[in-house]
Amino acid sequence: MVPALAAMLALAGGTLLLRLAGPALRAKVTFPERAEKLLEISAVVLLAALTATAALTEGDSPAGAARPLGVAVGGLLAWRKAPFLVVVLAAAAAAALLRLAGIP
Repeated sequence: MVPALAAMLALAGGTLLLRLAGPALRAKVTFPERAEKLLEISAVVLLAALTATAALTEGDSPAGAARPLGVAVGGLLAWRKAPFLVVVLAAAAAAALLRLAGIP
Protein backbone atom coordinates (compact mmCIF):
# COMPACT_ATOMS: atom_id res chain seq x y z
CA MET A 1 0.00 0.00 0.00
CA VAL A 2 2.78 2.44 0.90
CA PRO A 3 4.72 2.03 -2.38
CA ALA A 4 1.56 2.64 -4.41
CA LEU A 5 0.76 5.76 -2.38
CA ALA A 6 4.33 7.00 -2.80
CA ALA A 7 4.14 6.42 -6.56
CA MET A 8 0.84 8.32 -6.80
CA LEU A 9 2.24 11.25 -4.82
CA ALA A 10 5.38 11.32 -6.99
CA LEU A 11 3.29 11.32 -10.18
CA ALA A 12 1.00 14.02 -8.80
CA GLY A 13 4.00 16.18 -7.86
CA GLY A 14 5.62 15.66 -11.25
CA THR A 15 2.40 16.55 -13.03
CA LEU A 16 2.07 19.71 -10.97
CA LEU A 17 5.67 20.71 -11.70
CA LEU A 18 5.18 20.15 -15.45
CA ARG A 19 2.00 22.25 -15.41
CA LEU A 20 3.77 25.06 -13.58
CA ALA A 21 6.82 24.87 -15.85
CA GLY A 22 4.80 25.64 -18.99
CA PRO A 23 3.78 29.23 -18.15
CA ALA A 24 7.08 29.89 -16.39
CA LEU A 25 9.19 28.83 -19.37
CA ARG A 26 6.91 30.32 -22.04
CA ALA A 27 8.36 33.79 -21.52
CA LYS A 28 11.95 32.51 -21.52
CA VAL A 29 11.94 29.96 -24.33
CA THR A 30 11.15 30.99 -27.89
CA PHE A 31 10.70 28.80 -30.92
CA PRO A 32 11.33 29.77 -34.51
CA GLU A 33 8.18 30.84 -36.34
CA ARG A 34 8.23 27.75 -38.53
CA ALA A 35 8.45 25.45 -35.50
CA GLU A 36 5.48 27.18 -33.87
CA LYS A 37 3.45 26.77 -37.06
CA LEU A 38 4.35 23.07 -37.23
CA LEU A 39 3.34 22.60 -33.59
CA GLU A 40 -0.06 24.19 -34.29
CA ILE A 41 -0.58 21.98 -37.33
CA SER A 42 0.55 18.86 -35.47
CA ALA A 43 -2.17 19.40 -32.84
CA VAL A 44 -4.82 19.49 -35.56
CA VAL A 45 -3.38 16.38 -37.24
CA LEU A 46 -3.32 14.52 -33.92
CA LEU A 47 -6.96 15.35 -33.22
CA ALA A 48 -7.93 14.30 -36.75
CA ALA A 49 -6.11 11.00 -36.35
CA LEU A 50 -7.82 10.31 -33.03
CA THR A 51 -11.20 11.14 -34.53
CA ALA A 52 -10.59 8.88 -37.52
CA THR A 53 -9.45 6.01 -35.29
CA ALA A 54 -12.48 6.34 -33.02
CA ALA A 55 -14.89 6.71 -35.95
CA LEU A 56 -13.60 3.97 -38.21
CA THR A 57 -12.64 1.17 -35.81
CA GLU A 58 -14.37 -0.86 -33.15
CA GLY A 59 -11.89 -2.87 -31.15
CA ASP A 60 -9.63 -4.67 -33.61
CA SER A 61 -12.04 -4.56 -36.54
CA PRO A 62 -13.54 -1.86 -38.73
CA ALA A 63 -16.70 -0.18 -37.46
CA GLY A 64 -19.97 -0.46 -39.33
CA ALA A 65 -21.26 2.33 -41.55
CA ALA A 66 -23.46 4.00 -38.90
CA ARG A 67 -20.65 5.34 -36.75
CA PRO A 68 -18.58 6.95 -39.55
CA LEU A 69 -21.74 8.47 -41.05
CA GLY A 70 -22.72 9.87 -37.65
CA VAL A 71 -19.27 11.38 -37.27
CA ALA A 72 -19.57 12.82 -40.78
CA VAL A 73 -22.88 14.48 -39.84
CA GLY A 74 -21.24 15.95 -36.73
CA GLY A 75 -18.23 17.09 -38.74
CA LEU A 76 -20.41 18.79 -41.32
CA LEU A 77 -22.37 20.63 -38.64
CA ALA A 78 -19.18 21.64 -36.83
CA TRP A 79 -17.76 22.92 -40.10
CA ARG A 80 -20.95 24.97 -40.56
CA LYS A 81 -20.31 26.38 -37.04
CA ALA A 82 -23.35 24.82 -35.38
CA PRO A 83 -23.43 24.91 -31.56
CA PHE A 84 -21.50 22.08 -29.91
CA LEU A 85 -24.59 20.54 -28.32
CA VAL A 86 -26.33 20.45 -31.70
CA VAL A 87 -23.28 18.79 -33.28
CA VAL A 88 -23.10 16.06 -30.64
CA LEU A 89 -26.83 15.38 -30.57
CA ALA A 90 -27.13 15.30 -34.36
CA ALA A 91 -24.18 12.93 -34.73
CA ALA A 92 -25.59 10.59 -32.07
CA ALA A 93 -29.08 10.77 -33.58
CA ALA A 94 -27.80 10.05 -37.08
CA ALA A 95 -25.87 6.99 -35.90
CA ALA A 96 -28.81 5.79 -33.81
CA LEU A 97 -31.30 6.18 -36.66
CA LEU A 98 -29.00 4.33 -39.05
CA ARG A 99 -28.63 1.49 -36.58
CA LEU A 100 -32.38 1.46 -36.01
CA ALA A 101 -32.77 1.11 -39.79
CA GLY A 102 -30.56 -1.98 -39.68
CA ILE A 103 -27.30 -0.45 -40.85
CA PRO A 104 -24.51 -1.69 -38.54
